[in-house]
Amino acid sequence: MIFYINKTMKHIIAMLVLMLAVQYSCMAQAPLKVYKIKDGRMYIMLSKGLSEASIDSFITDYNLDDLDLKKMIRENSADSLVKTGWKLELNNNELISISKKLGGIESFKDPSMDIAVSDKFDPRYNNFPAVSSDVKYGVNRFKNKNLFAINDSVVTFFLRGHTDAKQVILAGSFNDWSTSALKMTATEGGWSADVKLLPGKYWYKFIIDGNWEIDTDNKLVENDGKGNDNSVFYRPNYIFRSHAFANSKELYVAGSFNNWNGKELRLVKTNNGWAIALYLAEGTHTYRFIADGVWNEDPENTDRFPNEFGQFNSVLRIGKQHVFKLDGFTTATKIALLGSFNNWKDDELLMKKVSDGWELPYAIGPGNYEYTFKVDGKWVAGENNSNLTSDANKANYFNLILDPNYAFRLKGFADAKDVFLSGDFNNWSPNTYRLIRQDDEWVISLHIDKGKHIYKFVVDGKWMLDPGNDLWEQNEHQTGNSVLWIDQ
Repeated sequence: MIFYINKTMKHIIAMLVLMLAVQYSCMAQAPLKVYKIKDGRMYIMLSKGLSEASIDSFITDYNLDDLDLKKMIRENSADSLVKTGWKLELNNNELISISKKLGGIESFKDPSMDIAVSDKFDPRYNNFPAVSSDVKYGVNRFKNKNLFAINDSVVTFFLRGHTDAKQVILAGSFNDWSTSALKMTATEGGWSADVKLLPGKYWYKFIIDGNWEIDTDNKLVENDGKGNDNSVFYRPNYIFRSHAFANSKELYVAGSFNNWNGKELRLVKTNNGWAIALYLAEGTHTYRFIADGVWNEDPENTDRFPNEFGQFNSVLRIGKQHVFKLDGFTTATKIALLGSFNNWKDDELLMKKVSDGWELPYAIGPGNYEYTFKVDGKWVAGENNSNLTSDANKANYFNLILDPNYAFRLKGFADAKDVFLSGDFNNWSPNTYRLIRQDDEWVISLHIDKGKHIYKFVVDGKWMLDPGNDLWEQNEHQTGNSVLWIDQ
């Protein structure tokens, strides 16, 4: 056997790890990244040869920022995670695997008790939404064939070769992985199928004479959390174009959407300039072009924001605009809006004076945001924003919740003065999200990304698990965190 079985652990848990290990040994050419819930335990299995970028994408996909998985692989040890309640299940030359038990509130002080967790709590087993606030941008990368043709909203998927196949079917997250709905048509040099798609991110595979296969000409591949690789396609919604820089040998674009990585998004030379098609999430994006190593604002875009270098960044706005308003301060000369949506830059978003105050239309996508105002170098403070302060810690900070999709509820505690929500979705701030008393419960609605989240309530300064949620996991303080799965 690969590992010893705890008396309270069901036999099927051991079989799960064994099957995963055997599966990997038969497919050693494909690095393994698995996150799975089975019989009340969470399992993570990773190949030791994974690149740092691959581990980062795995952490992002499954919201595992609270675990130092890179350190675990780098040091070939799970000691730091074992201290927080994880169990080392497997550690050999190729793989390392850990697991952790989920428990119920009623058994919090008795770790020997198990709670049955259905696969319905694992949203990675279902189709993810094409548009998600955790996907800021995406670019397609193919080899040996051109990008899929797009006419209006119709995408033509193309499989190169396999001309001897009798039948090829296209399946993906866009059609619930149907094995019969999208039969591809034999064309010169391969097979094609038309699919109507909205902008966003999709997974897909080809079923060639009954065999499921990824698109080997697509460089973008992701694991679904069950050991299955899928090809990734981004339906673009914007094309960066430039007719300038004609004498440049290469041109890149970088911006707030990709953390200003100047060597990632390379434009292609066209007959009359440069171009690259991207999927970009709703919101306001700033960007610059890098021509032969020199950073430039877009000379063909007059919409721009000042930056910290005394220059300007070009601006792209996608989606609906929210109008930020600040009443009063009619004698002020300069008011800046700053918040989590622009990394709190106080020199970028300058508001415009109107008859009764100041306002600024700003494109912003679904999510939870914090913001404040800076008036002539000072922050607004006090009731009704009537005062100013030079101390940022005393400023008024406001919440903006766009498209809420989940309501957190805490019943009882009628005598409580303040109830807050804290979790991995707000960096565990103890006083950011204040709940409102409604009838016999405290309530707050937020926009929560798909996947796993951990949280607690803070009632009059006292941290507590959610008594209405049976799922929890242990933390480094041995006080536990409530666990929430969002699957839509």
